Amino acid sequence: MEEKKGPISDLMSATLEKIKFMADANTVVGRPIVTDDVTIIPISRLVLGFGVGGTDFYSKNQKPESANCFGGGSGAGMNVEPIAFLVIRGENVRVLPLLPPVDGAAGRVVDMIPDLVDKVTDFVEKQQEKKDNAAF
Repeated sequence: MEEKKGPISDLMSATLEKIKFMADANTVVGRPIVTDDVTIIPISRLVLGFGVGGTDFYSKNQKPESANCFGGGSGAGMNVEPIAFLVIRGENVRVLPLLPPVDGAAGRVVDMIPDLVDKVTDFVEKQQEKKDNAAF
């Protein structure tokens, strides 16, 4: 059974299209800023909210299937907050947070990611060196 589209569907589609336009990937991970030997990438938190509502107005003499009056509206809000910078210098990558540390396990895990990436990278490089040396 095909669903009938009405004014609410049109309002929701228009609102979502505007949100997609405003909130692309460059909103969260910004454009890189490149200097001599350093690349800085801004990282932001994006919070979105939207709502759509409406109603049909029927008169006493009007049948439900006939053309009717519609009243409705939609709205959206967005908050973009810079939270960190990703700093790349040569092969070193660091995260410089702008916000105070988050309490709790999740915050500590996020804070440990740069060190974990460095350790994993070092481990992989050492394993590759062992393979290269063993090949001789």
